[in-house]
Amino acid sequence: MFSTLHRLVHHRWATSVASAVLIVVALAAERLAGAPALGWALMVAAAVVAGSRIAARAVRVLAARTIGIELLVTVAAIGAVVIGEYWEAAAVTFLFAVGGALEQATLGRTRRALQELLDLAPTLAVVVRDGEQVEVPAEQVGPGETVLVKNGAKVPVDGEVLDGQAAVDESSITGESIPVEKSPGAAVFAGTVSQGGFITVKATGIGADTTLARVIHRVEQAQEEKAKAQRFMDRFARWYTPAVMALSVVAGLVTTNVELALTLLVIGCPGALVISMPVSIVAGIGRAAHHGILIKGGEHLETTAKVTAVALDKTGTLTAGRPRLTDLVPLGGAGERGLLEWAALAEAGSEHPLARPVLEAAASEGLPTPAVPESVTPHVGRGVEVRSGGHRVAVGSLHMLAELGIDLDRATGTEAAAHVDRLAESGRTPMVVAVDDEVIGVLAVADQVRPDAADMVAALRGAGVRKVVMLTGDDARVARAVGRQTGVDDVRAGLLPEEKLEAVQALQREGHVVAMVGDGVNDAPALAAADVGVSMGAAGSAVAVETADLALMSDNLMRLPQGLSLARLTVRNVRQNIIIAITTVLLLLAGVLFGGVTMAIGMFVHQASVLIVIANGMRLLRATPRTVGVTHGRAQPTPVATPRETLTTR
Repeated sequence: MFSTLHRLVHHRWATSVASAVLIVVALAAERLAGAPALGWALMVAAAVVAGSRIAARAVRVLAARTIGIELLVTVAAIGAVVIGEYWEAAAVTFLFAVGGALEQATLGRTRRALQELLDLAPTLAVVVRDGEQVEVPAEQVGPGETVLVKNGAKVPVDGEVLDGQAAVDESSITGESIPVEKSPGAAVFAGTVSQGGFITVKATGIGADTTLARVIHRVEQAQEEKAKAQRFMDRFARWYTPAVMALSVVAGLVTTNVELALTLLVIGCPGALVISMPVSIVAGIGRAAHHGILIKGGEHLETTAKVTAVALDKTGTLTAGRPRLTDLVPLGGAGERGLLEWAALAEAGSEHPLARPVLEAAASEGLPTPAVPESVTPHVGRGVEVRSGGHRVAVGSLHMLAELGIDLDRATGTEAAAHVDRLAESGRTPMVVAVDDEVIGVLAVADQVRPDAADMVAALRGAGVRKVVMLTGDDARVARAVGRQTGVDDVRAGLLPEEKLEAVQALQREGHVVAMVGDGVNDAPALAAADVGVSMGAAGSAVAVETADLALMSDNLMRLPQGLSLARLTVRNVRQNIIIAITTVLLLLAGVLFGGVTMAIGMFVHQASVLIVIANGMRLLRATPRTVGVTHGRAQPTPVATPRETLTTR
């Protein structure tokens, strides 16, 4: 009984309802019962009931050396009582209390996207312990434990599938609505839901170490971080409110009209102006998270909305990042297996994405897994040099081999150059192999252009991006082939990491606000220098989620133009709210000066403007980021070149 009464008394609507009842009884006493004194007393009581919490907040804010909106309302209400305007005092405090309750209720809805994420957090997990299935709280699962995920169940941990098959709905993490097939070796994320099948999972991330927990943490932080304009508005409000009080005092002294001065206090409340930005930014960031787009905070959202140039890495961004070996060209008497074996030995010590297809091809040909080289010297953006068993093996570009002092004027060197030209013109990436200063052949790999790459480039332009640039360390001919297929007309190839950085800075000097999209270590300097650093496929990557200004949780390229469009929509919404707030104050001011606007009417219109601003911001919760100039229906990725089913040998 006591707890129920306590909840009712402290409910957000309690003071508003109590004040409304007192106002109705006061009007009845004054106009129907002919007891004006009782009516006035009840009006004052209504003002006290509705205004007590307002006055308490005003005192707390004042103690922090800040003059808030609550102080203006409190002073106006007390002044109205002093001059005998009891109805005005009750009306002003009642309307402010109602507006505050509505504001709390509606602002809570702007955080709905975050609450939906919190609701996704799994609470229970079924683990295998001592050969038996045991149900435990999700946070009590230990690293490395085996977790069972049955049909319809939430995945309770981040982990790797050990056995079984399942279709998993990952929309909570990536924003993608189509379930993803999971089989042994695949990664799964906490909070995703099995739509069919049964899998066993090895737990690799639990509790705060899961991707879902990091996403929630990032969204919480982002919604609290303020944009530059929002910080300016906060500073403006700190000066504006005292200025309104001073203006009211001056107006009262000049006109000797106390009611005019008090009315100016009421209409000068900057409530709608102060709330105009945070409501839109919180809603925009929350909506973006719903689509698998993490924006680091209000300032980054504001910057994203201004992006005019996008710089894209090629490998892993415009292309799938899964190149495969397409050509083996042995030279100087070297055999195909020998060429592949030497190349695999060198690439065993390389972290470059092009090393994987060489190693995979060697394994498929039954060649032994190469041992770890004795020493590895990476030549960033050009190739790799290793020493093993007394031999020096180099795999990379002709330019790198020339720098290593290898004579390319010999017959094999000249032949290699001709093959490099031919392969590059066809869109493949050639790599020359040399052993002990002698060229023994050329390899070529081909990546696949992502099926949505051309759509993404078109959508970026439709979203207002004026310049789309490809920055790659790959051969210029290969890069141009990708550029032709994707619609990127500004292709800058053969770039080292510092040259990518210089390219981004050059775009900035041209006056562009630059977003850089990349996924490799060699993109790090350019990502740091860009106005907006964008990480692709951040699901499962703690570093990407925490450091990127804009993290796209899936590998869906269309999320990039969607993120830019949503940022622009949010900033446009903020501007609309500011116009509404300022226009309302100006119209009310004109109404007071030219007559017709009373204190109660002023407060009513003011609170209405606050609610309009909030409702306008909440539209973002239903906003679907659109892409312009997009065609759909591509079913398969397009290869940079047309790789043969078997390796081509010459």
